[in-house]
Amino acid sequence: MTHDTRQDIDERAILISGLTSKTKDNKDSLLRELARLADTAGVEVIDTLTQNKDHIDSKWFLGKGKIDELKQMCEELQANVAIFNHELSGSQVRNLEQFLDVKIIDRTQLILDIFAGRAKTREGQLQVELAQLSYLLPRMHGQGKNLSRLGGGIGTRGPGESQLEVDRRHIRGRITELKRQLAEVSKHRMLHREKRRRGGAYQVSLVGYTNAGKSTLLKSLTGSDVFAEDKLFATLDPTSRQLLLPNGRTVILTDTVGFIQDLPHDVVAAFRSTLEEVTEASLLLHVVDASDPDFDNQIKVVNEVLEELNAHGKDTIVVFNKIDQVSDEQRQQLNLINNALCISALDEQDLLRLKLEIEQHLLNKSVVFRIPPEDGKSLALAHRMGEVLEQTIDEVDGSTTITIRLQEEDYAKHGYLLKAYEV
Repeated sequence: MTHDTRQDIDERAILISGLTSKTKDNKDSLLRELARLADTAGVEVIDTLTQNKDHIDSKWFLGKGKIDELKQMCEELQANVAIFNHELSGSQVRNLEQFLDVKIIDRTQLILDIFAGRAKTREGQLQVELAQLSYLLPRMHGQGKNLSRLGGGIGTRGPGESQLEVDRRHIRGRITELKRQLAEVSKHRMLHREKRRRGGAYQVSLVGYTNAGKSTLLKSLTGSDVFAEDKLFATLDPTSRQLLLPNGRTVILTDTVGFIQDLPHDVVAAFRSTLEEVTEASLLLHVVDASDPDFDNQIKVVNEVLEELNAHGKDTIVVFNKIDQVSDEQRQQLNLINNALCISALDEQDLLRLKLEIEQHLLNKSVVFRIPPEDGKSLALAHRMGEVLEQTIDEVDGSTTITIRLQEEDYAKHGYLLKAYEV
């Protein structure tokens, strides 16, 4: 099975980025990321074009002079695709296609196209289709050659050729049906989470910028056969595996879609049920690619998405991954960051340190209970609530004194049941 989104069509693209006063200093990283997205989608990048702009042209997006320059570049370099690092309106797409005579793809469409090639589960495919149709619906009046270019390539995957020709009513009906099906999937996911919670299993979620190494870390920590690849959005569908901690407890470790700057709103909305795994987690592992020169901005982007999901402020371990790829000086600087752990997902000792750190965060409160011999139910509850550090039985009255280490959140939820026995 292949996870590549490349199709049998020769697509040669020019990348276009309109830079504002806020983004012009970040020009290189913006274009580098767009180029990686294009490569992931199977497109050959042949040149780039930028323009400093504080105001967007409602007709062309870029100024007329730059549009003329872009047309000349397309003709001279024989480009057949122009990819804009921004979201375009339907009328802008139509105007650009008519003038340039090439396929126009914006950033949102490019990301959705990659998602369409990555989604393997039914839930993932439903979510991608919902995001694509939600993106398409308000742009139908402005779509030009994109709707007639049915020969393949980026922008035509997922719901694909047949869906691009249906009318608004059909699309609205399909969106309603997709939301109904996803609500059912979300309901089943919620039941699974509740079952895990009743069983005392802690949920730990991996979050981070795309290609930070989350899937590799999941694979290394759990010894599973999770797919990992050095590509953007290599993992799209949520993946959960059991992780055995050094104290013998098992937690559920979940990886889900990576974040990216300007993650399309339609994507966040469509994947909200999947991303609920993040909001329900007891602990987040925020995985950061320490070797990426732009990791500061990537951390900011991830925190912004977490805030949008109402998951910002959760107990979090910042994990600087790929530490083997940075200099000793950089490593020393990273080690000074509070609540951060520097590791390589390929180093066994680093993985052990991370597992111990997870233990400390999950079981961060110690409590002592003295339980009478006739209340076996409360004793069993104490065992389920956390890790037993010490347990003794009084020879005189048969009561059990038990010291457990548990999560503060669990103590707040269930501790009242044993409050009468707390020492």
